[in-house]
Amino acid sequence: MKKSLIAMAAIAATGAASAQSSVTLFGVADAAISHYSVKSAFYNNTATPALPPASMPSGSNRSQTVLSSGANSSSRVGFRGTEDLGGGLAASFWLESGFNQDTGANGLTTFNRRSTVSLSGGFGEIRLGRDYVPTYWNESVFDPMGAVGVGENLIKTISGNIATARGPGSLLAANDNAIRASNSVGYFLPRNLGGFYGQVMYALHENVNASATPGSPSKRGRYYGGRFGYASGPFDVAVAYGESTAADTTTVTAAGVATGARFSEKLRTVNLGASYDFGVLKLMGELSQVQDSALTTTPFLGTGRLTVTDKDKYNGAMIGMTVPVGVGAIKASYGRVKFKNDPGTLASLFVRDRDASVDKIALGYVHNLSKRTALYATVARSRIKDGQNNPAIIATSLGGPAHLSTGAGAVGFAPRSATGYDFGLRHSF
Repeated sequence: MKKSLIAMAAIAATGAASAQSSVTLFGVADAAISHYSVKSAFYNNTATPALPPASMPSGSNRSQTVLSSGANSSSRVGFRGTEDLGGGLAASFWLESGFNQDTGANGLTTFNRRSTVSLSGGFGEIRLGRDYVPTYWNESVFDPMGAVGVGENLIKTISGNIATARGPGSLLAANDNAIRASNSVGYFLPRNLGGFYGQVMYALHENVNASATPGSPSKRGRYYGGRFGYASGPFDVAVAYGESTAADTTTVTAAGVATGARFSEKLRTVNLGASYDFGVLKLMGELSQVQDSALTTTPFLGTGRLTVTDKDKYNGAMIGMTVPVGVGAIKASYGRVKFKNDPGTLASLFVRDRDASVDKIALGYVHNLSKRTALYATVARSRIKDGQNNPAIIATSLGGPAHLSTGAGAVGFAPRSATGYDFGLRHSF
């Protein structure tokens, strides 16, 4: 009898614990047939006449057709759970892994999309781990294409390109600190503030502080930022700022002695996004600027120091809309990013600015077969001006093969345009 009572008590205790906590399996399976076509054109910035190679008189054309993954919503699988701690407190976790729907690669090997544990209550939420950076939310939330596929927000594409070319990167993603940050501590405002919302984030660089190493510790990889907004009824607006340390080095001799020369580079992003739902259509847009700021300090005339600055700017704008049509929706967007080259403090006295720009237009349609399943089609085209001045960042291939880029800005081939489409099926669970 006593054993039966003990067993019943154990079952009851287990049921009570289950009632206070929950774990959910979720994900998205998204695959599409995608086609990409990129073109590079011949250019000549020298005083000597030159002609393109006979094999490519009209420029270089590259194309590719693939079975792609996540063209409407990134393919993923994850687990999330919450435990009620009582007194208004709750503990939760979120583990989310991206994967390639076409090959099944990546799977659960890493929770590269999100890996957080948090504590929430009336004070808001404290979140630890790998998560989206504040500035990325505006690039995603206010993009009718959801920042994926051939039609993704041009500003998001360029921001990722900058971080890949200049930023810290990681084994998880080369564009870290532009979309997500690891080793982060975040705080989110409570949700009962009359429509106001916000967050702040700080990501540790985790570099070793060694007293015998000059310039230690390097702050490369550090990120901090915040986002604050207001949403009420059909209106939503938010502003965000983020700063990432892309480089922080001290030059040393072969013997390990500091020479006094130091180089640092920071990526500063500020953006503003807004949307308004009129019912018959929803308008949205974003303004953004990314500043790539480099600072080089070297010894000069014995005790003096020479400081050289270089501040490149990327100014972006995007406007888009979604229009409900029966069980589906039409989506459209136009984006532009202008690269403003700063040749540097000294070089600016002798070299003219060498700027570049890129425009992109996208159109799509999503047909919902159910609440969880949809067919979709998207087409997009980008046009690049003076791509030879910054091919690593301005060149947007829409996800396809890279442009042919040669000549280092003097004479050769430069990115000029890209066209692509996605036809796919998305299922969420």
